[in-house]
Amino acid sequence: MREQPPYLRIADVLRQRIADQEWTPGDRLPSRAQLAQEYGVGDNVIRRAQELLISLGVLEGRTGSGTYVAEPRERLRMVRSQYREQRGGSPFRADMASLGKRGTWESRTDAKVPAPADIAARLGISEGDLCVRTAYEFLVDAKPAQVSTSWEPYEITSGTLIVLPEGGPHAGAGVVDRMAEIGITVSHVVEQPEPGQASAEEATLLGVQRGALVTRIRRTYYSDDARPVETADIVIPAATCEIVYEVPVLPVSN
Repeated sequence: MREQPPYLRIADVLRQRIADQEWTPGDRLPSRAQLAQEYGVGDNVIRRAQELLISLGVLEGRTGSGTYVAEPRERLRMVRSQYREQRGGSPFRADMASLGKRGTWESRTDAKVPAPADIAARLGISEGDLCVRTAYEFLVDAKPAQVSTSWEPYEITSGTLIVLPEGGPHAGAGVVDRMAEIGITVSHVVEQPEPGQASAEEATLLGVQRGALVTRIRRTYYSDDARPVETADIVIPAATCEIVYEVPVLPVSN
């Protein structure tokens, strides 16, 4: 296993000291030179660690003054609802817009990835069958809010304009709208939430402590013939986001 880069190790240490309330919101951190001497690393390592934590909203830099512990972010309300799938376009962007916030994301897609056993089972395909895998980092007002990894069977979208979820004319349209473009009607989605702890990579992406509480959601979209067309693992930090499920109530017929 490759050793963690020094700046990531220092970022974890600084974040832990903040979590332990050695430094609290508004406190000024020691100078880079002091921290570099304390940890036996170069100033550049401290700078990169602090820049990472600033980008994640843990720290904030003040020109000519130094680096400070940032004030906690407000807890974001995330609504999981069937109605979010009927708006058209990106459900995440629409949800954030309804809160007066800007929802964006960064992504990386790998085509023709062999499906691991668990993903194959969820998609109803054979282990090793090819999939399109896309890793997402979702941002709210430029700050990390959730990460997810999506898998789609390659045989469904191969040779179509929607084969790359974030490429082509339908980039970012959402699973429901994209599948509709190739004649597939998505009828329902199943979500299975469970508590968990952030891995080192997830912690770095989400701006939380390693091992911090997160909600993991296993989501699968199904077509009207009950075929799984996409499955994803979503990770949402519990400290900064609350998840609310909106369930429709069907009228009682007389």
